[in-house]
Amino acid sequence: MARYTGPAWKLSRRLGISLSGTGKELEKRPYAPGQHGPNQRKKISEYGLQLQEKQKLRHMYGVNERQFRTLFDKAGKAQGKHGDNFMSLLEARLDNVVYRLGLARTRRQARQLVNHGHVMVDGKRVDIPSYSLKAGQTITLREKSRNLSIVKEAIEVNNFVPDFLTFDADKLEGSFTRLPERSECPADINEALIVEFYSR
Repeated sequence: MARYTGPAWKLSRRLGISLSGTGKELEKRPYAPGQHGPNQRKKISEYGLQLQEKQKLRHMYGVNERQFRTLFDKAGKAQGKHGDNFMSLLEARLDNVVYRLGLARTRRQARQLVNHGHVMVDGKRVDIPSYSLKAGQTITLREKSRNLSIVKEAIEVNNFVPDFLTFDADKLEGSFTRLPERSECPADINEALIVEFYSR
């Protein structure tokens, strides 16, 4: 299944979350798009809830269905809670870490930076957004990529870097110190529903 490339705002409203991370999509009209959006009273089935949660998480990280499932299966093989492992692995993706370091304002922008070869891991160029980082790896931008306007804009507005990362704003260098704990991943996701969805 291909990655969604349609209007992000419409999708945000349908899923009930802000995919841009700014919250602006839901400020004006915090309901689903379409003429029946404001007064939908449909009761969603259990399967519907599980599917909705899966789509919400998948679109939040901008991952296609196959990558999502592969990562989910990998999380199941690790020790610990399946759902927690899954959230940690999503957070360890290179595009997500570029976003978390504040080098891009959205995960979509971060994915483009990686795709276009602007990002280096341990001094080597990596252009695979789904690249899974390991503890201790450093993330930098290529010398000529540091003056990109999207990077400068992102750094101006970002003032929060999670505890599982360190960031040196002068060098534009970050490091992935460890896998995040569940409490450091998005709180508005109920990953237990996703585990149930795939266990059907």
